[in-house]
Amino acid sequence: MGRLTGRRAVTRLTQAERTQVVDTLAVEEPMELRVGGRSLAVTMRTPGSDVELAHGFLLTEGVINKLGDVRTARYCDGLDDEGRNTYNVLDVVLAPGVPIPAPGVERSFYTTSSCGVCGKASLEAVRATTVFSPVADLIEVDVATLIALPDRLRAAQRVFSSTGGLHAAGLFTHTGELVCAREDVGRHNAVDKVLGWALLNDRIPARGTVLMLSGRISFELVQKAAMAGVPVVAAISAPSTLAVELAEDSGVTLIGFLRGEQMTVYANPERVRTTT
Repeated sequence: MGRLTGRRAVTRLTQAERTQVVDTLAVEEPMELRVGGRSLAVTMRTPGSDVELAHGFLLTEGVINKLGDVRTARYCDGLDDEGRNTYNVLDVVLAPGVPIPAPGVERSFYTTSSCGVCGKASLEAVRATTVFSPVADLIEVDVATLIALPDRLRAAQRVFSSTGGLHAAGLFTHTGELVCAREDVGRHNAVDKVLGWALLNDRIPARGTVLMLSGRISFELVQKAAMAGVPVVAAISAPSTLAVELAEDSGVTLIGFLRGEQMTVYANPERVRTTT
């Protein structure tokens, strides 16, 4: 349980030599999420923070809106060949009166660590409607604050330092204070873990925050931010066209290529404050 890294013998090559060494790798294991005993999704993730992952997933899929919508979340019968619990099956019981997930939320196949919405049963379920719209969030973030975020997120990536194989997401205040950071082999999982933490700590809607991402910005990551009420999303890499369209529609300020002292604002730039 909570095993984040593994060790493997590998061969390192240069033009001049061949060396046998032991390398540290990020662990990737499947987690099955059940709601009321019914399988909802299976995702490839880095073990750890699974309860946060489940809460974040259900929040960003529109299944729940508050912590009180969940009665219990517990590991159940995922057993290995020797009968030991793998801690790879998590069952969530919703509170009385909370509707069970709609059929469109169910994943039609195992999702990979790079896939968020690709397993949706229907395209109509993709554009989920948030009850925490960021449109009215009037925060402003200084350019200098944004410039500092990639390094602050990188400093919080404990497992990445030893493996180099994990994505990260970090929730910051609009003044640059790190609130929560999580790592995972999947970009969408890292975001779900952060937003699940926020839900569990009464920080949803996540007004006045910046969600910083270690990679590119895809549609589902903007959707997750919008569902949680995050007004600003920034990343060191590029957004997709659909991510930009969704950011514009949902009132999310979208920032890409945040590297060094430069950035590109793709949607709703009024929240970014410059000195000129």
